[in-house]
Amino acid sequence: MDSKITEREQWTSRIGFILAAAGSAVGLGNLWGFAYRSSQGGGAAFVLLYVLIVLIVCLPVFVAEMALGRNAMKSALLAPVKLAGTNWYPLGILFFIAPLGIASYYSVIMGWTADTLFHSLFIGLPSNLTEAETFFSSISSGKSVLIGHLLSLLLSALIVSSGIKKGIEKVTKFFMPILFLIIVFLAIWATSLSGAWVGYKTFLFKFDFAELRNPQTIRNAFTQAFFSLSLGIGIMVTYASYLNKKSNLPKLSIGVASLDTLVGLMAGLITFPIILTFGLSDAISESTVGALFISIPTALGSYGVVGRIVAVAFFALAYIAAITSLVSLLEVPVSSIMDKYGFKRQKSVWLITFFLFLAGIPSALNINILGTFDSIFGGVLLIFGGFLVSFFMGWVVPGKFNEELNVSKVGIKTTRYLKFMTRWVAPPIIAFGLVISLFDLLNGWVN
Repeated sequence: MDSKITEREQWTSRIGFILAAAGSAVGLGNLWGFAYRSSQGGGAAFVLLYVLIVLIVCLPVFVAEMALGRNAMKSALLAPVKLAGTNWYPLGILFFIAPLGIASYYSVIMGWTADTLFHSLFIGLPSNLTEAETFFSSISSGKSVLIGHLLSLLLSALIVSSGIKKGIEKVTKFFMPILFLIIVFLAIWATSLSGAWVGYKTFLFKFDFAELRNPQTIRNAFTQAFFSLSLGIGIMVTYASYLNKKSNLPKLSIGVASLDTLVGLMAGLITFPIILTFGLSDAISESTVGALFISIPTALGSYGVVGRIVAVAFFALAYIAAITSLVSLLEVPVSSIMDKYGFKRQKSVWLITFFLFLAGIPSALNINILGTFDSIFGGVLLIFGGFLVSFFMGWVVPGKFNEELNVSKVGIKTTRYLKFMTRWVAPPIIAFGLVISLFDLLNGWVN
């Protein structure tokens, strides 16, 4: 299983890694995930749980994933094997399969986003909820879905085929500042809406203690935290394998997590004023895609020229965020087959892209299948992967974890804290979240 590739590419700078990792983390999950998951009854309780999970669980797991990747200097498929032997090959397989599962339907949603952006630019938007539902039906069915799915994959494949320095890092350095500028502009604009304060109260200040015991709210918070930070699926393992030994892993993880959480909260500050201003709460809570492709086009379509300009900015933002995320999802299996079989990058990219196009056809043709894939690959598998990473680095190879923290010149107190959290705190909390998530998911399917 050893790699036939003796030299690995490296990020050219610290900011290059942070922007690439943040680009992976900041995606459609931030823009619509916060909105619809919070609207499903969680409100401020959901936000509180999310922030606590990020601080207590996800940050130690983030550092552990990066330590795994940098110490092994291998792809996500082979990194666990190098550090702990073939008994841990199943963890590598999980890292290989999960990004493929997510990418197969993520590119479909990207196609919807591109179609909505095209309509915003050249055709116009629906003016009421009925028209919006008809509009969404048109962009989520027929040949256009497969075309959007394919074009999104091809665009991401072109970026990944150019490598780390000339592809992923170069693109994220260009796109991420644009993304931040757009989201700041939209957040400021959203404050002018009549429903802004009501939206903020619903999103941030509507606190119901009962929701802290609601299995759906707990599952949503865990899913949002792991999905939005790209944890448990090998992305950070892969990206960290291109890091040099001088990088401070805790500082990098805090930088990426902070950017991601900030964007998620700002996305909520954009979508909730829109939803409350135009009375679209029911539409968003009934559908995981309602916030992005039904509610927002409806609201902005009835807002005249200004609404159309904002729609162009919003869906451009969404597509940029989606590109940087899909690129990271693609890089994991690409680097894995490069390492395992010694394939060239170009060959690996196009093999994986062809597979993903075929694998995404069921999601493109049936939105219920897409939802099921999202619940499994974009939910429970991420949480399960996070549990395995924390257990692996905390109990199986704690010496390797300690080695990477020492190389990063982390202080004694920080090192002890991270080791304690990774070994004793993260595994039981994640296990609890996994059990609750499975229970809530199965209960939903049964009912």
